[in-house]
Amino acid sequence: MTSVFEAPAAWRRERLAQMRAGRTLGFVPTMGALHEGHLSLVRRSRAENDLTLVSIFVNPTQFDDPADLAAYPRTLDEDLGMLRAEGTDFVIHPRETDLYPDGYRYRVTESPLSGVLEGAHRPGHFDGVLTVVLKLLQIASADRAYFGEKDWQQLILVRGMAEAFFLPTAIVACATVREADGLALSSRNRRLLPLDRKRAPRFHQALSSAATSDEACRELRAEGFEVDYVEDRDGRRLGAVRLGGVRLIDNVTLGDVQ
Repeated sequence: MTSVFEAPAAWRRERLAQMRAGRTLGFVPTMGALHEGHLSLVRRSRAENDLTLVSIFVNPTQFDDPADLAAYPRTLDEDLGMLRAEGTDFVIHPRETDLYPDGYRYRVTESPLSGVLEGAHRPGHFDGVLTVVLKLLQIASADRAYFGEKDWQQLILVRGMAEAFFLPTAIVACATVREADGLALSSRNRRLLPLDRKRAPRFHQALSSAATSDEACRELRAEGFEVDYVEDRDGRRLGAVRLGGVRLIDNVTLGDVQ
C-alpha cells in the first residue's frame, strides 16, 4: 500500500522511524505527469533499497515562462494510480507554501555551468531546480536519489551540488528511456500535436547521425524545428528544440554518433 504525505514534517517523522529500524530509502523527485521514464527510476530504486519515496511537485521557481508553468500537465490521481501499481511505498505531494515558506528569498546559485545551454535559454531555471532539489533531498533523507540522463545538464549540476554541500544522499544516474521511434520520454510529449509527434523522432536521429553539431542544427531547421542549441560538450551532444511551441531536450554520447 502506498502512503501519501503532504506535510514535510509528517514525512520526516516517518523517515526517522525508518532510519532507527535500519531501512534504506531510495528517492525519485518528479513534477508529476508520470510516464515510463519515471517508472523506470522507481523500479531501479525499489531494486536497490528497502523503501522508495516519490515526490510530486510542480516547481514554479524553475519556469522562466508563466505560460509554460500554466500549461504543465497536472495529473495527480493518475500519477498515484501508476505509483501504487508499481508498489511504491511512499509519495510526498507538498504544497508550495511548504517548500517556500520564505517566498524563495533563499536560493542556490551555481556558475558557470548553469549559465550555458539550458541556462542561457531559460534564465533562472537552474536556480529554481537546484533550490527545490536541495530542499527535497533534505526532506527525503534518502540513501540514494535517482535522476534520468535525459536532463543531462541538470544531472551534472545536482551531482555537483550534492558534493559541494556534503549531502549524504548518493545521486544515481539512470539511462534515458525512449519510445520505439527514439523520442525521449517526456511529460511534454503529450502536448505535441499528431503531426508534430510524427516529426519529433527526427530530433534524436539528427543528434545521433550528424557529423557535427552544426550539421545537426541545419538538418533540424530544414525540417521545421526551431533550434535553441545543439552543442558537443564533455563527450556528449546536447540539444534543445521547439516543435509546435513544445520544447524538447535530448542528448547522446558522442561515442554513439554514427
